[in-house]
Amino acid sequence: MVVVLDTRARHPEKAHRPDAPVSKKPPWIRVKAPVSPGYAETRAIVRANNLHTVCEEAGCPNIGECWEKKHATFMIMGDVCTRACAFCNVKTGLPGALDSAEPLRVALATAKLGLSHVVVTSVDRDDLADSGAAHFAAVISAIRAHCPNTTIEVLTPDFLRKEGAVATVVAARPDVFNHNLETVPARYLTVRPGARYFASIRLLQQSKEIDPAIFTKSGIMLGLGEERNEVLQVMDDLRAADVDFLTIGQYLQPSRKHHPVERFVPPDEFKAYETIAYAKGFLMVSSSPLTRSSHHAGDDFARLRAARAAKCGIR
Repeated sequence: MVVVLDTRARHPEKAHRPDAPVSKKPPWIRVKAPVSPGYAETRAIVRANNLHTVCEEAGCPNIGECWEKKHATFMIMGDVCTRACAFCNVKTGLPGALDSAEPLRVALATAKLGLSHVVVTSVDRDDLADSGAAHFAAVISAIRAHCPNTTIEVLTPDFLRKEGAVATVVAARPDVFNHNLETVPARYLTVRPGARYFASIRLLQQSKEIDPAIFTKSGIMLGLGEERNEVLQVMDDLRAADVDFLTIGQYLQPSRKHHPVERFVPPDEFKAYETIAYAKGFLMVSSSPLTRSSHHAGDDFARLRAARAAKCGIR
C-alpha cells in the first residue's frame, strides 16, 4: 500500500482556492506570442493530419519557439483525458474510440515536418484494457516504417499499473521512454490524485529492466508547494530507478480552477538543482523556469547519447 501525505496540513494558507486570481508571471517566465511563418506552417500540418498536440492542449509557453522550428509534440488517443489532475489543462471526460488510422497520420506528419527526433505523448486512457499501450506501440512502428532515421521519444501515462503495458511499449523500441513524476510524493493527493508516486518510479525502473539500452527520462514541476529536501529525495528515487535524464520546470497555472502557483522559483535556484542533479549521477539535466519535457528534445537527445558514450568510454 502506498501512503500519500497531503501537505495542506503544513501549509493551510496554500490550500487550493478556485476563486483565487491567476498569479502574475515574473519577467523571467514571459515569452513572445507565436506569430512566425514557421509556426503557421507547423499548425497547418498538424491540422491537415487531424492531430492533437500537447503544445496546444496544455498551453505550453514554448509553442512559438518550437513550432517556428517545426518541432511539435503529438498527443495521441484524442484530446479528452480520463483523469483530472490539478495542474493540467487537457479536457477531462469520457474519451471516444481509438482511431486506427492515427499511427499513420502521426508518421506522415513526422515526415512532412522533417523531424529528426519526434516526441509522442498521450492523454490518460484508463478506460482501455491496456490504457493505450498497444496504440503507443503502433505509433512507434508507423514512424519507424515511414521515417527510419527519426529517433522516437515517448512520454507515457502510468497505464493505471496494468500488467504488460510497459513491456508492450518498450518492445516497440522507442529511443527514449519518458514518464513524468510531475511533483514530490507529498503533493500527489492534491496535484496528481489518480496516480501513485512509487508506481511511477517502478514504471521507469521496469522500462530499463526490460531494455537496458533504452534511455529513461522523467520530470517535475516546481512551484506547487514542494520543499527543497523533497525535490532532492525525488532525485535520489529516480537515480535508484536508473533514470538517465531529469527535467525540472516552473509550474504555471492554466486557469483559476487549477492548482495555484505557490511560488515562482528564480532561475538561480533551478541552476542549483541542475548542479545537484548532475552530482547525483544523471546523464542529462534540463532545469530552468521554461523547461518542459519535450522542449529542445532533439538537441537534448543528441547530448544524452553523447553523455552515455563518454561514460562508457565509447568514441
